[in-house]
Amino acid sequence: MKHFKIYAMLLGFSIFTGATFNLAKYTLSSLSPSTAAAWRFGLAAVIMLIILATTQGIKLSILRENAVTFFILGIIGIFGFNALFFIGLEHTSPLNGALIMGTNPLLTTILARLILKDAITKRQIIGIVFALVGVLLVLTQGSLYIIKNVSFSVGDIAIMGGNLSWALYGILGRRFVKNSNPLATTTYTMVIGAIGLIIISFFTSTPVHLQNIPVGIWGAIIFMGFFTSVLGYLWWNKGMKEIGAGKTSLFFNVVPVVTMMISFFVGTAITIFQIVGTLLVIIGVLSASGLMRLPQKNTTKQSEII
Repeated sequence: MKHFKIYAMLLGFSIFTGATFNLAKYTLSSLSPSTAAAWRFGLAAVIMLIILATTQGIKLSILRENAVTFFILGIIGIFGFNALFFIGLEHTSPLNGALIMGTNPLLTTILARLILKDAITKRQIIGIVFALVGVLLVLTQGSLYIIKNVSFSVGDIAIMGGNLSWALYGILGRRFVKNSNPLATTTYTMVIGAIGLIIISFFTSTPVHLQNIPVGIWGAIIFMGFFTSVLGYLWWNKGMKEIGAGKTSLFFNVVPVVTMMISFFVGTAITIFQIVGTLLVIIGVLSASGLMRLPQKNTTKQSEII
């Protein structure tokens, strides 16, 4: 199947990111947002540099040609997204954060249309609607009370800023990076972002002795550093390059489903509304990605609607 490997990678991204919401909240019980982000991406940047150096080598020509672009992407997609993500989770609930991030596919699709001039098809719109409704059901369990009583705070604004940063990271990278590949792009932008996060942590957090950090916190940081940051960013950039922003971003809607499933395995009950929501997310992703064809009257090439 065409692009099957890419879709498998993006599903892996969704699984790792779904676990990260709870892990990030857990790390904040012992570390400040800036410290947690600095450790996570400091570790990830070192791993990425080792992988790049041992597989492809450090190519100065790529660095020279994309120096400005890599710097901007590192500030937006690594430093900006993660600083805002950790700050947001410190001041809002995982529910609000996941609801806001659930709009990422729609935001990315719109920005891809404006910046990259990507077409938006009927199939994509249908898929996005299905997935958004599914995410809403998964996170609210179909409760009108929960929906009515969702309130927004400074933390939610930070999460929204992170949401915009993540969308721009993929789109601007696809638009402006020249003669590079996902591994090199991910490595160089991650190093820049990690440096920024480490510098900020020195000025915004109280020093914590390493021996006072619980083993569980270290485990969470290592997981987020390697699986979510190294593999997640690498696979996301690969998807952006191979199948485009619209199809890639839709896999973000699988993230709340993964979070729900993790909650189920640790003893949280799942409602019928969450099961229905999960099915809608799956249908939306399969439809918008082209892996599943919804019935159409006209079987000719689908026309653009925007």
